[in-house]
Amino acid sequence: MSESPSRSETPGLASRRVALEVLEAVAAGAYADVALERALRQHPLQAADRGLATELAYGAIRWRQWLDAWLDKLGKVPARKQPPRLRWLLHLGLYQVLRMERIPAAAAVNTTVELAKRGKLARLAPVVNGLLRAALRAREAGDGLVQPTDPALALAQNQSLPLWFTQDLLRWCGPAQAAQVAQACNQVPPLDLRINRLRSSPAEMAARLAECSMPTAAIPGCPDGLQVLHSAGDLRQWPGYEEGHWCVQDRAAQWVAPLLAVEPGQRVLDACAAPGGKATHLAELMGDQGEVWAVDRSGGRLQRVAANAARLGCGCINALAADAAQLLEERPQWRASFDRILLDAPCSGLGTLARHPDARWRISEASIADLVKLQAGLLDALVPLLKPGGRIVYATCTVHPAENTEQIHGWLQRHPQLVLASEQQRWPDPQGGDGFYAAVITAPAAA
Repeated sequence: MSESPSRSETPGLASRRVALEVLEAVAAGAYADVALERALRQHPLQAADRGLATELAYGAIRWRQWLDAWLDKLGKVPARKQPPRLRWLLHLGLYQVLRMERIPAAAAVNTTVELAKRGKLARLAPVVNGLLRAALRAREAGDGLVQPTDPALALAQNQSLPLWFTQDLLRWCGPAQAAQVAQACNQVPPLDLRINRLRSSPAEMAARLAECSMPTAAIPGCPDGLQVLHSAGDLRQWPGYEEGHWCVQDRAAQWVAPLLAVEPGQRVLDACAAPGGKATHLAELMGDQGEVWAVDRSGGRLQRVAANAARLGCGCINALAADAAQLLEERPQWRASFDRILLDAPCSGLGTLARHPDARWRISEASIADLVKLQAGLLDALVPLLKPGGRIVYATCTVHPAENTEQIHGWLQRHPQLVLASEQQRWPDPQGGDGFYAAVITAPAAA
């Protein structure tokens, strides 16, 4: 049942209450998508209100550092010394005032003050009101933030990114491309579908979606892809969902599975498979003929692989809960038995910051160093499972060289019999598409 405002409830307050709950949960360590799903279950909203809650929550999380800079500018207490609940509430109000032109100023201020009064911050409601009205005056006067002279600091502030990341970006790709990548990290990502070639076609699904007033566009380089240009409602109610005619998959992820060049009848290993997007894509590319082994350490996440495979009609997928780094010990009969191996490796996800706005505040240089060790162990463990003449694709959704080019070239030095057929680094694109890396490696044929 959808929640409707009572007579005493300020219009739009319910959406903002949900958004504030998400901000507080993320600050306490929750993942944004999980926190949002939980909050919406607890506080059911109509579709438009759900959309507003999502936009407010993700936007305020994405722009946290930039909003802190505004708090530092306007407030008497620096942002990081504010009581956490007040800090996130002010972020919610400032985001509306400074970044959402469609929200009337009065609505932004009044609802934020109302949340303060109802959320154990009643004595600070005048502070909230005063600071937001100061932000309005600054906006109307064209008064912005003071720009740091250091390029990395300026990029970090203006695009709300960790300083270590902007320093690395400038070193990796120079000022112009670094600015473009940073901008892409803050774009609302497009909604991309992968059409299941076992059951439908892009042309058929485009026509069916158009009948429901959802226009689409082809995705360059993705023959089975459609970008939904205007969507509405729960996607599980869209045409073709129940019949398994499509799934949601970013265009960058759609580029990976075809690199394996699978053929019907082959034996394929997806070594870190959950939630199953690439495993089902491989099954579709094989005409659902052969074997795809979807391996993941998490039995719970493998249930999602099984559910996705069942909906899409991919009968050749077998799910196995196991550590890919220990597969040879667990399944010695699998030695040299796979024609193709996909390692969509655990990574920092630096290419997906637009899609996962909270990730930028979780990732650290130390956590990346730990991931590099994990990736190297997985790569070494998978080599003995590949048939002579077989192919491995190593893929990540990050842009960090230590996880990508440096990782692969170090691995090839340890296994000189392997050949690097190709590699590519795609950067996050302001026009749509996550950043990702993929390397194609082949094993020598049997003598």
